[in-house]
Amino acid sequence: MDYDDKGSVKDIEGDLQDRLACMGIRKGKTIRMITRQPIKGPVVVEVDGADTSLGLEMAKKILVETDR
Repeated sequence: MDYDDKGSVKDIEGDLQDRLACMGIRKGKTIRMITRQPIKGPVVVEVDGADTSLGLEMAKKILVETDR
């Protein structure tokens, strides 16, 4: 995803589903990329109007389908 892209969560790899569900990130939810910091920094996404920060490795395990 790039800055300001929106998409639907299609899958979450590994055992992160429960941890991400606590942040509101679940299959079928729409998320929007707010920022991605350089050099392995965090990724900030918006879910249900709330901003959530994720580590880059965690964010890489979320499969999102965008309209592009």
